[in-house]
Amino acid sequence: MGSSGGERRVAEGLSCYNAGAAMSQQMLHSQPLFTSGPLSLALPKMESLGEMSILGESLEGGRDELESRSGSDNFEAASGDEDNTPQKSSKRKKYHRHTAFQIQELEASFKDNPHPDEKARLELGKRLGLEGRQVKFWFQNRRTQMKTQLERHENSILKQENDKLRIENIAMKEAMRSPMCENCGSPAILGEVPIEQHHLMIENARLKDELKMFRVLSGKFLGGGDGSMNSKLDLSVGMNGFCGVNSMDNVMPLGLDFGNRVSNPFPVMPHNGMNMMSLNAPFDKSMFLELAMAAMDELIKLAQLGSPLWFKSPEGNGESLNLDEYIKMFSPCIGVKPSHFVTEATRATGNVIINVATLVETLMDAKQWTEMFPWSIGSASILDVISPGTGGSRNGALHLMQAEFQIPSPLVPVRQVKFLRFCKQHGDDTWAVVDVSVDTLLHGITGNMPVNCRRLPSGCIVQYMPNGYSKVTWIEHTEYNEDIVHHLYRPLLRSGMAFGAQKWVAYLQRQCELFDVIVPSMPSPGDQLALHPSGKRSMVKLAQRMTRSFCTGVCSTVNKWEGVQGADNTKLMMRKSIGNCGEPHGVILSATTTVWMPVSPQHLFDFLQDEKARSHWDVLSQDGPLQQMLRIPKAQDLGNCITLLRTTAPSSSGNKNNVLILQETSADASGSLIVHTAVDTAGMNVVMNGGDSSGLAILPSGFGIMPDCFPESSRPDSCNEGSLGGGSLLTVGFQILVSQVPAAELTMESVETVKSLISRTLQGVKEGLNCN
Repeated sequence: MGSSGGERRVAEGLSCYNAGAAMSQQMLHSQPLFTSGPLSLALPKMESLGEMSILGESLEGGRDELESRSGSDNFEAASGDEDNTPQKSSKRKKYHRHTAFQIQELEASFKDNPHPDEKARLELGKRLGLEGRQVKFWFQNRRTQMKTQLERHENSILKQENDKLRIENIAMKEAMRSPMCENCGSPAILGEVPIEQHHLMIENARLKDELKMFRVLSGKFLGGGDGSMNSKLDLSVGMNGFCGVNSMDNVMPLGLDFGNRVSNPFPVMPHNGMNMMSLNAPFDKSMFLELAMAAMDELIKLAQLGSPLWFKSPEGNGESLNLDEYIKMFSPCIGVKPSHFVTEATRATGNVIINVATLVETLMDAKQWTEMFPWSIGSASILDVISPGTGGSRNGALHLMQAEFQIPSPLVPVRQVKFLRFCKQHGDDTWAVVDVSVDTLLHGITGNMPVNCRRLPSGCIVQYMPNGYSKVTWIEHTEYNEDIVHHLYRPLLRSGMAFGAQKWVAYLQRQCELFDVIVPSMPSPGDQLALHPSGKRSMVKLAQRMTRSFCTGVCSTVNKWEGVQGADNTKLMMRKSIGNCGEPHGVILSATTTVWMPVSPQHLFDFLQDEKARSHWDVLSQDGPLQQMLRIPKAQDLGNCITLLRTTAPSSSGNKNNVLILQETSADASGSLIVHTAVDTAGMNVVMNGGDSSGLAILPSGFGIMPDCFPESSRPDSCNEGSLGGGSLLTVGFQILVSQVPAAELTMESVETVKSLISRTLQGVKEGLNCN
């Protein structure tokens, strides 16, 4: 009732204001203030106040009205010109009407000098045939005329402003009488604090937020501040009036902690869709800046500290985080970990063939970042550029991003994360890029979708080294829901080898070595074909697209996939390809499955890339071995290469087969990939001659191999001696065009054919390794 009454009073006040303004405007138009024409030159915006000139008009018709206003009329007072006759008409004072030429000259003189001295007046009167007293009176009247006109105009403006302030005051008073909570919509309970004081406190908090934002941007945020500014703003009170506490899955409220061990609750942000266009308010951006700075400080400390915070990881060359020490030294940056989440935290260091500026730019650009890690990132995009950086550099750049992190297996759900990415320069030769999740912060925007992964301060510190190298220290710190992960992959994820820092550094080194390989202007001596550098680059682009398409198909990312029922242990997904560049037109079916193999990852990788053993699992090579036409090494490790194969057996028509096999192999300590696809000979010739490879249609198939990381006590029984190096998790994936008509329906015959193909492939691998 109070709110509706206030709206009614505001509406009434606005009606009074509009009526008063209309009346004032009508009066201004109906009663001209002055009739002097030349004044309109000095005040061109006041022409609407009335007619400003009557120059050249005759004395007939309206003379009485004009004689009382015009400064062009000269009143002959006490000059002996008065008529002292007793008649009423003779009592009127006589006026001397100046000629048009006299008025023009007087106006010109007034414009040059509104206050002429006696000499100038006499000279002007002599030239115009007027007495000095007449000229003096004319200038006095003209000055009074202009002053009065200006005063009236200013009074009109001030009156309008006063009316506006009065209406705003009425609206504010009414709103203060009935304060409402913007979160729940119910009346706010303010206790014993007076209404006026409460609103002043809110306004003060908003101004502090804005001031804090500008200080962070110009000081510590840009690396030029003293860094001593503490951040103790109460984020539960801001310009939007948030007063709720957000929770996730009935756990403790999550919030920011800036060193005082007190967790401030995150505000519930209004639902505004996924485009994140509601992040224009200073309060919102200052909150993100605070979180980014806290994450950057934690990342730097994690990179600098050693034992006992970090200990050597038993699974590889990296390090693992001592969680007990971490809890003692750091407060949770994004709140307390949910009870059903587990933590993986690793650190790795390596030298990479890339300069600092290029790597920083790659990490801050979503497209380049995805191209650098095509197998680990399904999709990535920048939702909002909170700060682009300063001085044309990435120093101080802050982006709100979303990404899908994946490993090639249908048994591990894709990790969808929304996070801040903050870049800052530390000294002349060191840069740092940090990520930190904001999923909980944006809980209202995401539509209450469950969060299965949280990215704590993670990222890399890049230091300059001579000869074009950079030293990269990578830190990955993640909390995730282990209940949704298949039990075969739980030990691997806990070890950090699937999503950990060691894998990111290994991928980065491998990609940079590949870019270094394709730079030389002369063909490599190991190539059987004299491939031009442009052809080599086209081959590499095609192979990278093939492998990325395989990984996104296994994980069902990037494209819109639909699940297929009745697949048993095989994951079947389908999608319709219509006009997609680099893909055939029609219905595409993806089939993937993962099995445990009692052989070491290296043994399994060597077997699958052995051309002589290929006939065990490849249908195309069962009629005869494949011949290697071209080989492009990607790194010093011989297992990382791109090869072009062709069949040696004639086709059923008696001619050589017109299909080639493009294959890419990638391996490191965290796992390996073997991906291949059939390509048309004519299209491949265009690519090898340096042509565009993006239009060549491919559907990849292949294998993903990862260590099982099982403890010895829990590993399944081995089948041969190869298991002494540990078991493997083998993922097999196919993408097949089941119909060239996009509108066609998927048939059970196609499903059974694909399932049979996967079954025969796995059976052939097991037979070749004697693991039946």
